[in-house]
Amino acid sequence: MSKFKRILLKLSGEALAGEKGHGIDNQILSDMASEIASIVKQGVQVALVIGGGNLVRGISASAGGMNRAQGDAMGMLGTVMNGLAMQDALDKQGVDSVVMSAIRMEPVCEFFDRRKALKLLSAGSVVIFSAGTGNPFFTTDSCAALRAIESECDVIMKATKVDGIYTADPVKDPTATRFDDISYKEVISRGLKVMDTAAVALCMENNMPIFVFKMEKGNLTRAAIEGDLGTLVHC
Repeated sequence: MSKFKRILLKLSGEALAGEKGHGIDNQILSDMASEIASIVKQGVQVALVIGGGNLVRGISASAGGMNRAQGDAMGMLGTVMNGLAMQDALDKQGVDSVVMSAIRMEPVCEFFDRRKALKLLSAGSVVIFSAGTGNPFFTTDSCAALRAIESECDVIMKATKVDGIYTADPVKDPTATRFDDISYKEVISRGLKVMDTAAVALCMENNMPIFVFKMEKGNLTRAAIEGDLGTLVHC
């Protein structure tokens, strides 16, 4: 039996780009879809939020002089593109999935409907939440927190480049140590870059655990089924 019945998996858009740094690496996309398919076939219900940083980042665009709200709108569209790509990859794995957008854009994808999302998840479909919250100035981390709470997930599983949360950046500081678990308040007080502060605060207010792990082959299965290989953020 799996550790978690229903999870929200948060993937960064940059992870889809791989070493190219931009766009979508089809092999990485396929590998991620295979990992997701594996846990779905073991009975785990999966909601998914993918960032859009491999295509466009609103905050980066605003740094270059673009209006921030306009840049964020572009970023939201990028998450829809990534969601559609993942849907196609899941189709190839024989897994049913639905892309739901916070912004109406039928017939490209469905408009977000919480009750329908719950029914789809219960039926074993992967629900891919895209377009963020539909509002500028909110990150896809905030979207992940919001949608996880709305869709009654047991945990947010955030895939990163490192195997959990450390006292400092382990790439820059070789003396950094990893936490097995940590409280929301300590994450915020230490300024640890798990998710943005608004997202962590929303999770804390609604008692939504966050599990941070490294996205490598086989790790999602172990994290979702056994609940290890990372750091758990909780009360």
